[in-house]
Amino acid sequence: MKLTYLGTAAAEGFPAVFCNCEHCQKARVLGGKNIRTRSQALINGELLIDLPSDTYSHFLQNGIEGHKIKYLLVTHSHQDHFYMEELAMRHKPYSHNMEAERIKVFLNRGSYEKLKNLHGIEKFGIDYTEIKPFETISFGDYKVTGLPAHHFEGDGALIYIIEQNGKKVLYAHDTGYFYDEVFEYIKDNKIVFDMITLDCTHVDERVSDHACHMGIENNERVVKKLTEMGAVTEKTQKFVNHFSHNSNPIHERLEELAKPMGFEVSYDGREVEI
Repeated sequence: MKLTYLGTAAAEGFPAVFCNCEHCQKARVLGGKNIRTRSQALINGELLIDLPSDTYSHFLQNGIEGHKIKYLLVTHSHQDHFYMEELAMRHKPYSHNMEAERIKVFLNRGSYEKLKNLHGIEKFGIDYTEIKPFETISFGDYKVTGLPAHHFEGDGALIYIIEQNGKKVLYAHDTGYFYDEVFEYIKDNKIVFDMITLDCTHVDERVSDHACHMGIENNERVVKKLTEMGAVTEKTQKFVNHFSHNSNPIHERLEELAKPMGFEVSYDGREVEI
């Protein structure tokens, strides 16, 4: 399994779209890994995770042929993760000769409710399904389980366990510290992860476990608990991702913070072999 980080910032991007703070000024000067677009990932060139407004630029920058995307997994309905209007480009006269004439879209409750009301959806070559918390679905050679994210009330936001050919990834962005029932599910099902990627929006700022995002201190305690229950081992690849400009996510600084805790740092375009 190969996961590619296409976008690794929070909603505003980094540098933030309209911001002139010292962190954003520095990112503009340094460039490279310090330029972070809205959160999105791709697995094996065919399973897209989230659909921000930066999707088009992600495809161009990474040589992705959008007509080959077979599956889309949506975590929640915030527009930096689900800009659903982009799906309206999946029919004539906007698209021709698509290898994947239809795309299977799997969504949390809030995103599902939005998508089903998208005008003209019957023309877009979409098969869409709601994923409920603790529900496991199978498609292609993937198995995906949705777990409740500690994000915002009323939307049913999800984090995901993604499995393929014996490999298991925990994709946990836009969530605060995990609910007890999430830890219990992982423990009860004796899940061992090959890779985990965790929300680190607040970087090294202290944030309550009741917040809707995490920082690296929360990440460390999540990993500690997962390790105690055997879900994370010395072989598990551990990444932090989804950074806000408010927390100074200059890449070199992030690496200095993450290394002592055993984390690797995502950046736009980073590929991870699992």
